[in-house]
Amino acid sequence: MAYSQPFPLAQPVQKVQQPTFGPDLAVRLICPECRDPNPNIVEEFSSGDLVCGTCGLVLGDRIVDTRSEWRTFANDEGDDPSRVGAASDPLMEGMEQLDTTISFRDGGSGIARELQRAASRSAAARSERNLLQAFRDISSWCDQFSLPKTISDIAKQLYKRSDEEKLLRGKPLDAVIAACIFIACRQAHVPRTFREICNLTHVSKKVLGQCYKALEQAFNLTPGASQDRHLNAPSGTTGAEDLLVRYCNHLDLPPNVQPICSDIIVKARELGIADGRSPVSIAGGAIYFTCCLLDKPKTVKEISTVAGVSEGTIKLVYRLYYAEKEKLVKEEWIRDGKARLERLPVESGSK
Repeated sequence: MAYSQPFPLAQPVQKVQQPTFGPDLAVRLICPECRDPNPNIVEEFSSGDLVCGTCGLVLGDRIVDTRSEWRTFANDEGDDPSRVGAASDPLMEGMEQLDTTISFRDGGSGIARELQRAASRSAAARSERNLLQAFRDISSWCDQFSLPKTISDIAKQLYKRSDEEKLLRGKPLDAVIAACIFIACRQAHVPRTFREICNLTHVSKKVLGQCYKALEQAFNLTPGASQDRHLNAPSGTTGAEDLLVRYCNHLDLPPNVQPICSDIIVKARELGIADGRSPVSIAGGAIYFTCCLLDKPKTVKEISTVAGVSEGTIKLVYRLYYAEKEKLVKEEWIRDGKARLERLPVESGSK
């Protein structure tokens, strides 16, 4: 994952390059006795001296040992690369990553609490504290949603970029984080619906949509999994196929149900069946249609609980599919004995 410039702006802002300063590499340390243009300088860390390897003249003392602070018993030759502290986090670039923890044990004098307050005020600026708090909230919500760390990292990258560019100034922090998680799920091809994100973060759908639109326009984001894999899907929306894997797993359906259900949804989209319906409704109705077709009985109530839509909506999509069942069901499924049209129940109102 590239951390150099995640989520570049659609219209980048020209920034003035500040002059950089560094040490003068033309200055060399030579021995005043030997005056050799290519000196052999030896660092003796055991004694803390800088010694000329040719004549033995001590050129400096009290040098700092920059090697590892403990011994290594590895079989590989060379210096031990291990250092103190955790691995550096690219998301924390330019920020202090080593913390100081003050103990609560002060004998009841109350000094520890005052020291903790002073340390928290001087440890980082307000913007850095807000960024760290947002990162903790993103990690916590992703854990509650059982999302992998890759999605959490993408959401953190997106939030950091939006915070640096001041794109959502004035918006609630929870709404910005919710929009970042929603986009991260789509970028990682594991989309979640607005309703699921709103139920998790308790953010209104209106505010979440405003934050999402602002980020999408600022970073010129691709529509996500539905646009990448299904060219016929409406631009900027999550396809019903993307929700099938999760719904089928929650319903404990056999592995062969999901690919057949996906084919039925794609065929129905090509024929214009159930156009205008939400992906969640289409996924629920298609699962019910496929379960009946393959004799894998699942009640409408069970599918409604998993998909989060009403039973009437699922039955409505099912009736639309039932009316065109001869076009949706492949002949090879019937020849192989996988599917039988006689298994499909006749719902009231179907043709």
